[in-house]
Amino acid sequence: MFTPCVSIDEATARAATIDRAGKERGGDRSGPAQGQDPTGHLVDLPESLGYRVKTRLLGAPLRTEDLEHERLGRPTALAVFASDCISSSAYATEEILRVLISAVGIFAFSLVLPVTGAILVVLVFLILSYRETIKEYPTAGGAYMVTRDNFGIMPAQVAGVSLLTDYVLTVAVSTAAGTAALASFFPALTPWSTVIAISFTVLIAFGNLKGVKESGKIFAVPTYFFVVIMFVMLVVGLLRALHGDLHQQSIHGHAGAIPIGHGGIGDAFLYGAGVYVVAHAFASGGAAVTGVEAISNGVTAFRKPEWRNARSTLVIMGALLGTLFFGLSWLSTRIHPVPYESGVPTVISQVGKQVFGQSSFGNALYAMLQVGTVLILVMAANTSFADFPRLASFHAGDNFMPKQLTKRGHRLGFSNGIIFLAVCAIVLLAVTGAKVDRLIPLYAIGVFTSFTLSQAGMAKHHVTRREPGWRKGLFINGVGAVLSGVVATIILITKFTHGAWVIVVLVPVLVFALARLNRQYSAEAEELERDVAAAAGVATMRRHVVLVFVDSLDVASARALQYARTLGADEVRAVHLHLDPIRTEDLVAAWERLGYQRFPLDIVECPDRRIDRQATEIVARELRDRETEVTVLLPRREYLHSWQRLFHDGTANAIAKPLTHLAHCNVTVVPYHMGPEHTVAELVEAPRRGRRPSAKPQRTIDLGDMELPAERTRISDLTARQRARVVGRVYGVRVQTRAGAPMFEVTVIDDSGSIAAVFLGRRRIAGLDAGAQVAMEGMVATRGGRLVLNSPTYEILAPAPSHH
Repeated sequence: MFTPCVSIDEATARAATIDRAGKERGGDRSGPAQGQDPTGHLVDLPESLGYRVKTRLLGAPLRTEDLEHERLGRPTALAVFASDCISSSAYATEEILRVLISAVGIFAFSLVLPVTGAILVVLVFLILSYRETIKEYPTAGGAYMVTRDNFGIMPAQVAGVSLLTDYVLTVAVSTAAGTAALASFFPALTPWSTVIAISFTVLIAFGNLKGVKESGKIFAVPTYFFVVIMFVMLVVGLLRALHGDLHQQSIHGHAGAIPIGHGGIGDAFLYGAGVYVVAHAFASGGAAVTGVEAISNGVTAFRKPEWRNARSTLVIMGALLGTLFFGLSWLSTRIHPVPYESGVPTVISQVGKQVFGQSSFGNALYAMLQVGTVLILVMAANTSFADFPRLASFHAGDNFMPKQLTKRGHRLGFSNGIIFLAVCAIVLLAVTGAKVDRLIPLYAIGVFTSFTLSQAGMAKHHVTRREPGWRKGLFINGVGAVLSGVVATIILITKFTHGAWVIVVLVPVLVFALARLNRQYSAEAEELERDVAAAAGVATMRRHVVLVFVDSLDVASARALQYARTLGADEVRAVHLHLDPIRTEDLVAAWERLGYQRFPLDIVECPDRRIDRQATEIVARELRDRETEVTVLLPRREYLHSWQRLFHDGTANAIAKPLTHLAHCNVTVVPYHMGPEHTVAELVEAPRRGRRPSAKPQRTIDLGDMELPAERTRISDLTARQRARVVGRVYGVRVQTRAGAPMFEVTVIDDSGSIAAVFLGRRRIAGLDAGAQVAMEGMVATRGGRLVLNSPTYEILAPAPSHH
């Protein structure tokens, strides 16, 4: 439908009239005096659709100062950082049995406890080792920081990349294992395993995008529910075993079960193949201790004192894992569950069914176990979503990963890292079909590589520093490094042909790629920092020319011409590339009719229709004398909907791209927004009326959690030559020179408006930074048409207690 508005000719005529009037007034475009409206620094900017959707899904954005209140107490932190480690107890025993039963048959159940015990010995030393790490490196970073400080930046990349790849695998393994547990309870879901696992990944990523504290609250319940139901199963199983009521099932005759071996217990220990089998089982069960490093990577997420809370949480996590893992392995020796080729039903499912029995109450407990298993296995991925973004931000901070990974998002989490992790895990799930047995061989080698480097780094740290108690720390970390190295070697040997070779190849390739990116960042930084002082002191060019490229004389072009007059150039010209004689004649006629004769209009032939090339030649001619600075203005229409852009050729972008390669050529796009909310009348009348085009009410002043006292003067009530006390937040600071002397200016806002506080002779004042809460008292004066406080006394206020 046609919307009545001012015609194009009328619009351009008005723009020309306004421009002439501005010139006659001597170019006075200052408008109303600043500061008379205390809310003048506020504007009504509509939010984009994407931002509104994000706010609706994730909640209101958190302020940077709220980061302190996003820290976690020990119960919540245990759920966030320990879910991966604790969840390993649900499938580690099954991975041990999967290797042993196929090799030695029934004798596997004689070996499962010794193998479990060996893994728990490694767990104990890892817990003790990481307690030392947390104490010495309380700022977080874990293996990455320890390795960087003790062995250098490149070994740190090996440790970091090994962990990052393992975090991706953790998400894939956890969601795949959770899906397998769900399919054990509902077999009809088995064909949909990949889709379900990917859906779980998306769900957990979404929860983490809502913020660390929010995700902790969401995921705490499933973690503790699993721990409780597991302890119930262990207690019931122990009581039934003591009463002789826990019966073994036959390992034969199960359709779909893994092949049953026929070796003997002697074979398992006396022959090389038997030793290899036990080592292979140990390597498979080693997945149980992955996730131990998570707390050391996230120390700063804990409430103060961070390191003390982190260490105690680490011990609790280790105790829970050891108890649950050993308990399930012990129950397996009593029940003899058999792993299945498809992974369904799982070993924990078979044990739970036998322990709880077939009564109604037993079936209810079994159902609760399955639900808890599904939840904890899926929630285990949350540990990766808590740690991967942090670790990636450390890499990015050292210029070894894209800088986007250092940015905190809408809810103060590292959103880009969360999304990147989710995408990688989804790709891996799609490639492997969400099969746990395909993912496990890739698992653990990366994390044990980082364990080894971290503990070796801590051992070197103790030897170098020789602080009180260093011998004890050296013993713990030295043994931890040796054990981790041995486990990593065993995993590499036994799983190399099963897929571990992929990690062996992938880690060096990724380290090489990160090193290449680091060199690129370093080269860019060196180039940008080179001769900064000389560049800042270079005199301006003798001549400044502004060229406005126009295709037709419409409102967009008129707006660009109006803007050109504000640049104070020595010469302003419009340029039209002659492609169509009729279009050129129409432009010349409109130019004369609408009074633009004072703007020279250059009509330049473009016989080969290469407008980008011709525009570059025009600008290059102006630059030949090496004493001219050229500004190119390109009118460009902006459209409300992205599909509308498809029907336009993007000429402005085509012209701009080659011009950016010319020294002393500066390209500015002058946008004109199409749509009924940007009427022509509003565009050309607003400058003359001296007010903002938008008639919408201004937004509320955002003071965060600041509480304003009653004993103060509202900024909107201030008048000149009044002594007043204002309380508010520092909106911004400015450092400038006035009459040869430095001047520090602070803009303070309260719930009614803003005022500037000026401190002559000062370059900076400690504590008066953007976001600080302050009280100021002084004389109100007028300067440059606005109200200011001249050199007031000030007090920096402590933030109010958080309500989060």
